[in-house]
Amino acid sequence: QVQLIESGGGLVQAGASLRLSCVGAGRPFSVYTMGWFRQAPGKEREFVAAINYSGGTTDYTDSVKARFTISRDNAKNTVHLQMNDLKPEDTAVYYCVARLGNIVAFRAESYDYWGQGTQVTVSS
Repeated sequence: QVQLIESGGGLVQAGASLRLSCVGAGRPFSVYTMGWFRQAPGKEREFVAAINYSGGTTDYTDSVKARFTISRDNAKNTVHLQMNDLKPEDTAVYYCVARLGNIVAFRAESYDYWGQGTQVTVSS
């Protein structure tokens, strides 16, 4: 079991940056592949980014490539999502997720643990 707590969301203008953080408590963090999903009002939950537990593999949805960067610090049980050049279409609730193993996955059903979410709102 691992509990995930997100922070760092907020209201920003288009072009600004935000850094989301997720702290894990419970089982050693280093056994989990970590990721971020988001859900905008009226839309399905969407994969954003993921990083395997060694940190050697990352992947992103096409719409955030070159703007978002996922990273992790296993010693601090933390994963971050650095979001640059934010756009109004990035507005959503962002969820930190975890799955056992070292393989990045893209489907929500592949992740065993979810945080409560943090709101990101980007105004135009």
